[in-house]
Amino acid sequence: MIEFKNVSKTYDNGTHALRDVTLTINDGEFVFVVGSSGAGKSTFLKIIMREQVANSGTVIINDYNLNKIKKRDIPKFRRTMGIVFQDFRLIQNMTVYDNVAFAMRVIGSKEKEIRKRVPYVLSLVGLSSKARQLPTELSGGEQQRVALARALVNNAGVIIADEPTGNIDPEMSYEILEVLNQINKTGTTIIMVTHEHELVRHFNHRVITIDQGSVISDTGVKIKEEAVHTAVAEAETTAEKIEAAEQEIMEKVEKSHDEIEETKQKIKEKEPTAYYIQPNSDSELEEFMKNYGLDDIDYSKYLDDKDGGAEE
Repeated sequence: MIEFKNVSKTYDNGTHALRDVTLTINDGEFVFVVGSSGAGKSTFLKIIMREQVANSGTVIINDYNLNKIKKRDIPKFRRTMGIVFQDFRLIQNMTVYDNVAFAMRVIGSKEKEIRKRVPYVLSLVGLSSKARQLPTELSGGEQQRVALARALVNNAGVIIADEPTGNIDPEMSYEILEVLNQINKTGTTIIMVTHEHELVRHFNHRVITIDQGSVISDTGVKIKEEAVHTAVAEAETTAEKIEAAEQEIMEKVEKSHDEIEETKQKIKEKEPTAYYIQPNSDSELEEFMKNYGLDDIDYSKYLDDKDGGAEE
């Protein structure tokens, strides 16, 4: 994570490069930093790389507090990130392979690891077939890919690209961005300074705009706000659904209660009377027998005959 809290930077000549910048870049994000010349973009990157130190505020990157970091720890900190420069900065008398391997050798990697890692990274940027060529034998786009491979080779968690498409043609620019895009999908954080707004629009990542040292817009904030609004709306919808479900349950409970009472009433109506009543007809006798569970007893001899007289 990269975190700026109220960061300001003023140079000795009085230039206010950054003014009270507060922002957070999370692991795995792809962020474009845009702004006019002199807006403060380069100072922003230099503070991230610890080439410059803020006059005020706090900068925390990969658990390093850059305001308090010791000088001996700065090289170790910088190994957590890879840098891609506009002018490539390749070593002209070294092959592509050795330019990339050099980044591993300076941190003391073993040759066995280098022989395994470098070809893999060159394949990621599409330069496997160029490994034995010199930088002068490559196109501008290919040289930038070498610079990108060098930034990647030590498995950096953050890639900082300072105008990486400034010295190559538009078609190559899109190719470099595609490579960065694929690298970002593996979980690597990408921070790219650029003035090419067409590229920014095409790749649709977070955009931080700096003007006169201040962050004047940040689409990441908008995305967060939209996420909050979405979460609130979803919560309200869920609450409404819960309320509707509770209402439905209550209605069912009330309906069940009414049905139980109705059933009880019907049962009560069918219960036999506590007093014996002489049945006067066949139908009354049948009902009487059912009520008292006496279906198998013949009570016909107790009934009046058809003329209303009793049998002798």
